[in-house]
Amino acid sequence: MPENFQSKSPQEIAPSTGMAASTGVLMTQRVAVVSLLLLMVLCVSWELFLAPIKPGGSWLAVKALPLALPLGGFLKRRLYTFRWVSLVIWLYFIEGVVRAYSDPWPSFALAQVELSLCLVLFVSCALHVKYRFQAAAAQSA
Repeated sequence: MPENFQSKSPQEIAPSTGMAASTGVLMTQRVAVVSLLLLMVLCVSWELFLAPIKPGGSWLAVKALPLALPLGGFLKRRLYTFRWVSLVIWLYFIEGVVRAYSDPWPSFALAQVELSLCLVLFVSCALHVKYRFQAAAAQSA
């Protein structure tokens, strides 16, 4: 193991490249994980408790299940996961836009929160990919 990596904790080493993770990479990873978890909680609580379509809950709560798939890749800092989530998240964004314009007040407010979380997740994924490519370019130079 190179000398400059001996003082780094395992969490600071990027798993796929073996290089030290920058502050931007770690920060965007944390923001992505938090926004993904908040979006999952929002989707489930929205459809079951806060503003269900039918009394007693709705099957639309199942929409939170696909959001659980990228969690492992986020925690392991897999670049591919950040890339495909930045594309898939737009489906949730579209749902938020539609429900913000068509649903009454409780769902309207929740749709606004969903839109915000989708944007935060997209920006954090895009910045994470950018910082990882910059770190790889700096490592190879």
